[in-house]
Amino acid sequence: MIDFQNATFAKLKPVDNSAFSTHLQPMFVQGEQIIQTFQGMRDGIVFTTARIFVINVQGITGKKKDFTSLPYSKIQAFSVETAGMLDMDSELEMWFSGLGKVKFEFIGNTNMAEICRVISSCVLE
Repeated sequence: MIDFQNATFAKLKPVDNSAFSTHLQPMFVQGEQIIQTFQGMRDGIVFTTARIFVINVQGITGKKKDFTSLPYSKIQAFSVETAGMLDMDSELEMWFSGLGKVKFEFIGNTNMAEICRVISSCVLE
């Protein structure tokens, strides 16, 4: 399990949805699909229609990976901070029942409105 409180994640940037799909597809429930994929140096997060996967790539070779599933149904609240003039990064904070706060930082040109829409549509259904 990733220590979300003490972990340092590189800024996440949008990447092609195929970046982690071969590893995640076997874990999908029926009808689950990838919406957006983001990657830092090696780690990544994938928004699906049912949850958020956090992928922690471990070891020198990167063959060992830790997958954490964060279901939208457990989100109690979330906050989105867009990039500004001097602060070029965007942030997403989510509070999960039983887990606490999870925070992700994105590069400045990330479409935070789209991320907010995806989470809202899943949480408010």
